[in-house]
Amino acid sequence: MLFMVIERFRDDDMVPIYRRLRDAGRGLPEGLTFLDSWVAADFSRCFQLMACDDATAIQAWALHWRGLGARFEVVPVVPGGDTRALIAPRLDEAP
Repeated sequence: MLFMVIERFRDDDMVPIYRRLRDAGRGLPEGLTFLDSWVAADFSRCFQLMACDDATAIQAWALHWRGLGARFEVVPVVPGGDTRALIAPRLDEAP
């Protein structure tokens, strides 16, 4: 499964998070794969795409980052192409 993790930095300050990332790595438990990330232009949030088969791997990862002033929202997501394929047979149905 894919998960979009929306990380919000306290006071828009990502320095403590980046410092820990530099010093200790991502802290990914077995079974969790980091795919990519994007940071909002105002530094308020980071969007991370991760993959795992067991959501407790995301929970273990979030615990690793606990106490540094970040809050996490974890959203299961589906690739757009998969959603298009699922919906395609219904596109010609009457509303």
